[in-house]
Amino acid sequence: MQLSRVWVVFRSDSDSAERAAKLCAEQLKAHGAVVMTVMSGLHSNPYPGLLADDRLPDLVLVLGGDGTVLGAARYLGPLAIPILCFNVGGHLGFLTHENSLLEQLLLNEGEGLWQRLQDSHYALERRMMLQARVERRDGIPANGDHRDGQGLLCHLALNDMYLRPAQEESSPTCRLELAIDGEVVGQYQGDGLIVATPTGSTGYAMASGGPILHPSIDAIVVNPICPMSLSSRPVVVPPRSRLSISPLGDAGRRVKLWKDGAMAAELQPGDRCLVSRAEHHAVLVVLEQQPSYFGNLSRKLHWAGSLTEALPSQN
Repeated sequence: MQLSRVWVVFRSDSDSAERAAKLCAEQLKAHGAVVMTVMSGLHSNPYPGLLADDRLPDLVLVLGGDGTVLGAARYLGPLAIPILCFNVGGHLGFLTHENSLLEQLLLNEGEGLWQRLQDSHYALERRMMLQARVERRDGIPANGDHRDGQGLLCHLALNDMYLRPAQEESSPTCRLELAIDGEVVGQYQGDGLIVATPTGSTGYAMASGGPILHPSIDAIVVNPICPMSLSSRPVVVPPRSRLSISPLGDAGRRVKLWKDGAMAAELQPGDRCLVSRAEHHAVLVVLEQQPSYFGNLSRKLHWAGSLTEALPSQN
């Protein structure tokens, strides 16, 4: 990998991430790279400004938690720019390498991070993304951050898209109708509906009782949030499925569409949200030679295994 131009993106509310970003920038400049260092957070979105420059980077180094990575993936996925992530100042860090690995590599223990990248001692992992487009009942297209292959405005997400009630002054439920490939599957009364990728299956979908999917599987998880019916169960559908979700009820029953936890659009009865697999993948740089997805799950989710001592198998 060439390192002639690199963006270093750090979590905005983390002093440790800012310190690590400065050290990385200094080392990259010493290797002859042109470096842009920016912060990213709830109130800081650096990507529109960065992407206004036609000179794209060879690599984007992200220092933060999963939220910082998700923000990067939504903008960099369509451009196939590799993202290298370290959990500096974050929490769970499902998508990131451990901070201890970054510290070890920056101290030049072993081959060193930058030389390792230049020598192509890494792998690239492509993660499926979702795209969502909102159609208004009056025919006026809704805003979006990107355009799909047909030139229509849409939203992107690496983890999930979900719809929940828009009212903030109360906590009502909403009623959503789901159609898959043109066939109405059912109506869900409850706190909302999650549409997740395999990457996002360990996020909000898992917290709502959904299944965990290995990220190498291309599939879409559809998961109700606290449904008011025991028959409303999560389902997993093929990646080519096209989902249409419509809010039902009177005009006051508005819902909000969220992408990876960020606000995307507001819908009211008569509108519909069309969700499908995105045309692009997020490209993540993997440094471990033999990464263990299940080992990562066990560490992050604190799986304890059996509470009794396992007996040797007789097979």
